[in-house]
Amino acid sequence: MTSLARALQKLCITQPKNTPKLLCSVRHRHVPVPKPVIGYGKGYRRIVHFPEKYTVEPLNVTNLGGRDPETGRLAVKGIGGGIKHKYHWVDWKRVGPAEGPPQTERVIQIIKDGCRTANVALVAHGDKMKYILATENMKAGDIIRTSCHIPRIPVRPHEGDAYPLGALPTGTQVHCIEPYPGLGGFLVHTAGSFATILRKAPDNRVIVMMPSKKEFSLPESCMCTVGRLSNVEHSDTPIGSAQKNRELGNRPRSGWWQRKTGRFGRKIRRPPPVKVVDAKDTTVPEVVKLNFDGYFTKTINAQFHY
Repeated sequence: MTSLARALQKLCITQPKNTPKLLCSVRHRHVPVPKPVIGYGKGYRRIVHFPEKYTVEPLNVTNLGGRDPETGRLAVKGIGGGIKHKYHWVDWKRVGPAEGPPQTERVIQIIKDGCRTANVALVAHGDKMKYILATENMKAGDIIRTSCHIPRIPVRPHEGDAYPLGALPTGTQVHCIEPYPGLGGFLVHTAGSFATILRKAPDNRVIVMMPSKKEFSLPESCMCTVGRLSNVEHSDTPIGSAQKNRELGNRPRSGWWQRKTGRFGRKIRRPPPVKVVDAKDTTVPEVVKLNFDGYFTKTINAQFHY
């Protein structure tokens, strides 16, 4: 009986020669899941399904609920639920003629967009239509102008017009500002916000004060839109109830965070210096390749004789 048990044990233990051997147990093998990286333009609120060609049709979205779309791990705790809204594709680049009279466009409709705080305006020029951010007093039927020409004398702009920073007079309220030419309206998108042109600087630059009171030095050829953004009362409107806050897609907080009331004053700090914004350097650095084909080994210092 004992010999039969040993024979059966050998049959179970021995493996064919071609069978691969596992270095570790499959059951206890750990596959690390990468943690989601916060920032770098990721919002973890929704994914917009953009088509290949620009369209004014409302786009479908996929709500993420604060989770990473690849791993499914929770990235932002304060996001979840809410009403699902269609996305209106805003054309951030206002391109006009470099010389001659400006290009005119007519405002067709003012639309409230659930995916942003400011309202959206549908404008048309010829047989083309696009969405832009609506200004405070913009209404259907208005004529807006777009020009890339910088005249010797500053122009007299109207609300909704798009001009380079160098073509506008000092003190003009603007939004949708380009950090450098050709990027598109990248700065000042929030409802009721605006930036102010302070002064002209050397080297064809313009100093602009942002809503945060920070001052940026931008090239004068950067395009911007004149006026204050719509939905001014957004920041002063209370949410009203917890249910309304859940409809906006915000989950409840822990209760430990409380806003500072200012009862004990605040620290007085001097404003930061003017930040000079330039285009990013896209040149590829030169790659240095070593011609030694051997292996590098660690050498003890005692082997060196001086």
